[in-house]
Order: sequence, then structure tokens, then C-alpha cells
Amino acid sequence: MKNIRNFCIIAHIDHGKSTLADRLLEFTGSVTDRESQAQLLDSMDLERERGITIKSHAIQMNYTYKGEEYVLNLIDTPGHVDFSYEVSRSIAACEGALLIVDAAQSIQAQTISNLYLALENDLEIIPVLNKVDLPSANVDVVTDDIVELLGCEIEDVIPASAKTGIGIEEILSAIIERIPPPTGKIDAPLRALIFDSVYNPFRGVETYFRVINGSIKKGQHIKFVATGKDYFADEVGTLRLKQEPKKEIKAGDVGYLITGIKEAREIKVGDTITDAKNPTTEAVAGFEDVKPMVFAGIYPVDTEDYEDLRSSMEKLQLNDASLVFIPESSAALGFGFRCGFLGMLHLEIIQERLEREFDMTVITTVPNVSYHAFTHKNPDTKILVNNPTDLPDPSSLNRVEEPYIKASIITKSDFVGSVMSLCIEKRGQITNQNYLTPERVELTFDMPLAEIVFDFYDRLKTVSKGYASFDYSPIGMRASKLVKVDVLLNGSIVDALSALLHADNAYDIGKKMCEKLRELIPRQQFDIPIQAAIGAKIISRETVKALRKDVTAKCYGGDISRKRKLLEKQKKGKKRMRLVGNVEIPQEAFMAVLKLND
Repeated sequence: MKNIRNFCIIAHIDHGKSTLADRLLEFTGSVTDRESQAQLLDSMDLERERGITIKSHAIQMNYTYKGEEYVLNLIDTPGHVDFSYEVSRSIAACEGALLIVDAAQSIQAQTISNLYLALENDLEIIPVLNKVDLPSANVDVVTDDIVELLGCEIEDVIPASAKTGIGIEEILSAIIERIPPPTGKIDAPLRALIFDSVYNPFRGVETYFRVINGSIKKGQHIKFVATGKDYFADEVGTLRLKQEPKKEIKAGDVGYLITGIKEAREIKVGDTITDAKNPTTEAVAGFEDVKPMVFAGIYPVDTEDYEDLRSSMEKLQLNDASLVFIPESSAALGFGFRCGFLGMLHLEIIQERLEREFDMTVITTVPNVSYHAFTHKNPDTKILVNNPTDLPDPSSLNRVEEPYIKASIITKSDFVGSVMSLCIEKRGQITNQNYLTPERVELTFDMPLAEIVFDFYDRLKTVSKGYASFDYSPIGMRASKLVKVDVLLNGSIVDALSALLHADNAYDIGKKMCEKLRELIPRQQFDIPIQAAIGAKIISRETVKALRKDVTAKCYGGDISRKRKLLEKQKKGKKRMRLVGNVEIPQEAFMAVLKLND
């Protein structure tokens, strides 16, 4: 066990994690020249195109250092805030972490949040200053920032360039010398942590685990602690570029397990594997069910595709355990699903994967968050409101609570004013302002989650000219003055466009929604009134004018009453048409509601 090292790579988005992982694999000879390609561990097309890591990836390398053979288990983690639960499970499976900081961009919000996660798990941190070969690299200043943040010596920071291969040998030496070997009792009962799982259509769910105590053998009778189910280990092995089956995986090592499970719900990331006959007394700490933050309805464009959409979502859930969905129906869109996501990027990725991997074209409704409503009758019983239509009648409402988050924003000191005014506009309250260096400021706000769901991240990048980085964590529910704004088309409510909004913003947003819809809804043979309402009170109205035929064209000369007669006849026809008329809402209308500030 003394020759095993388990480590992960943590960093902010775009600081070079995946590229560094590529260089380490090449340097240790884990991949041949023929197999090597950029972003080697990012196996999804979507990850390559967007240049982001969506899933964590584990791989084992062998490296000879000072004549001794070492086994290095690397876990490459996602950098985006939406996937932080996956990062926390990967960190729990390691003894050390490479903290990568971009020499041109310095320390960002996600760097600090991942660093705190790693320190909570008592990991040995190896700071790496990446991209030192860039002309815009500010090596001395950023090195000082890292030293100040970690309280380490300047010599501890390794300057490197993952692109050109500078400093890779030093990083490998530091991993072996500084990261402690795993500690575990090989003769104790089996205790292993699940840190990821993927779905293989031929073999069922593949579980990735790290053995803490004991060992896991092929054919062993095992049990999962959180779900309480037991299975037989059909195959165990280590994760190279291709899976390598082994007879046994001992304490301290990382591997994969195949039990022929077809249901994703039976495997939860963060769960503990133990022996069915001789179980461990303590499970691995830190297991929790993933809590979705953002909710949206996903509907098939054609209602006949509902069953296809269901099977596509189930297959997707096997690969992405953080997707949650339940069936629901809408008067405007028919049958579909109410889905829970970790954030807006997660929603975008799921929508894109449905289209690419399963050829499903879907309509997504306005995303919202989950609220708690309390009535006068039962002020202590909370009603979960995931959809604005679930909100009880306003007359019976006692209060509504909404989720709040603690937002940490790091930006240049020049943009503090504009970032503050954006956060205050989004109902944020500043709780702390901390100058990391004379140039860089960390601002902390308490904000409602609902306000950052839409376009907050885009607007933050705009007001800070791309220099602000953002990270958040939930801090619980707080009572808020919320109202339900309905959109009525031709007198009937379109439930898919309803939204729960703060009373102060309801008028403005209702008015903007009506204006936007007037531009997007095609003209019909009759007038279409578009109204925004709070309860029975109409707060805004726009009208899409009717397309009119010139009925007076054939009327030449004569008395005015002849013209009037024809116009009155047309008016009656339009009125009758409006009673039976049906308004089609284009998909752009649902998406446009998200971008009201454009």
C-alpha cells in the first residue's frame, strides 16, 4: 500500500485540468502516441466541443521513481459550480489534490471553494502554477497570491505549462514525495466509497469505488449501505484507458465493479460498499442525496413521443445521477416531465444530450426554483411548490419561503460598483467585502436562488468585462413577499408561462413579458389580447392586431352606410372567430421569457 498515491485535480473552469491530465498520462506512458488526443479523459462529444468537463473521470498510471514502481490513481474533476457534489465525492476518495491556478487569471471563486472542500477532507495540497508560457502570464504576482492563500513557501509552488510539458516531472515527484500513501486495514471488513457510476448498455451500471478497508474479490457477496441491497461482484478491476479485470482489489486502491445492475436508482454516488456476510459497522461519511436547485418542465414537441422521451430520460439518468424527474401534464403543452437540475448549465447540457444522443426535440418551460408555502389553516405544515400552479389560493396563504444562497464573487477592484448594483438589483444583500490583493476583491452576498437562475451569470460577465468569477452554496429558506403572475392569451391562462415573482418586480416583469410575447406571437385572423395578471387583477395588456381583409374595396361611391354595413359584418365575423380561435405559441416565446433584459 505504501506505493499507492490517490490524488485529484481541482481548479476553476478553464485553468487547464484536462490538459494537465493528458500530459501526466503521456509522461507516465499510460497512453501510446496513437491513442493520445486532446482532452483524453473527456469522453463525451459535448465535453470536447464546449471545452468543459461534465463528469469526473478516473484513471490509473504506473510510474517508476528512484527505482521503485508506484501506482498513481488520478481523478479529473469538473470545474463548473453546477457539478460541485461530484467534486466533493472525488475529493473524499483521495489523499492529495493538485490545485491548479492559471498564471494569467490568478485565483478565482471556484479555486477557493474547491480548496476549502479539499482542506475539510485533510488533503495534502500541491499548488501548480499553470500556463507560465503565456505572454500574459504574471508569474511572480500569482505565485505570491497562492503563497498568501495557502500559507505555503514559494518553493512549494510548481511552475508548469500543461500545453508544452514544462514542470510535469516535478509534479510527479511532488505527488510521490508529498502526498501520503493511503491508510487502511487490509484485514478489516470491506469498506469502500462509491465516487461515480456510468451506464454501459451491454453490462449495466459500472460503479467506480475506492477501497478504504479490507478488499473486494471477484464473485464476492456485497451489500450497499444506503440502499440496503446486496449483489454479487461479477467483475472487479482497475481503470486504465481500457478496463483491466483483476481477481482482487485491496485497501487503498481505486477500481470498478460490475454487478449487472440495470436500475440507476440502486446506486448512489457517495454510498458505501461492504461485505454482505461480515458488514462494516461505520459507513463512509458525507453521503447525501443530490438536491436539485432549478426546476423546469420538459415536454415533447409531439405528444405521441411521450413514451420515447420517458425511456430517453431514464437512460440519461443512469449516466447522470443528479437528474430528477416526475411526470406532469400542462393544459398548453400536453404530457411531459417536471425535472430538477443542479443549475442552468446542467439544464442546458441535459437538453442538448436529449437532442444528440436520443434525437428528441423538446420544449423547455421557464425554469424556476422550489418554494415552501404555508397556509393560515396550518401555519406549521409546509407545502412544497415546484410549479407555480401548485401555489395555494392567495387568500389562504400565510407566507411563502424561498431558497437563499451565499454567493461569492471575485472580481477586479475597478468593477466593484457595477457588480454590487447588479446584485442589489437581484435582491442581494452584501455581507462581506474582502480585498485579496489591492487589485482583486471578494464580495459575499446573500441572494435568492430564483434571481440567479435566469441571466445572472451572463450579466455578471458583461458588467465585469469577463473578469468576475462566481460560486454559490445554499443557506436555507427565508420568508419572502412572492406573487404568482399568470399570462393570459385570448382570455385563457397559459400555465407554462406562469411564474412566481417578488411583489416589487412583478409589474415590470409582467409588462416586459407581454411586450415580448406581442413581438413573437404570429398575427391571426382575429385580435389576440395578451394579459399579465396577479390573481384576478390584470397588471398589463398588449394586443396582437388581426390580419384584415379589405372588405370595402368593392364598395365605390354611394352612401357611407354601405361601407359601414360591410365593416360591421366583418367585425361580427372576427368576434365569432375569436371565441373559437386557438392561439399557437412558438417555442421561441418560452425561451424569450428568460431573456427579458436583452
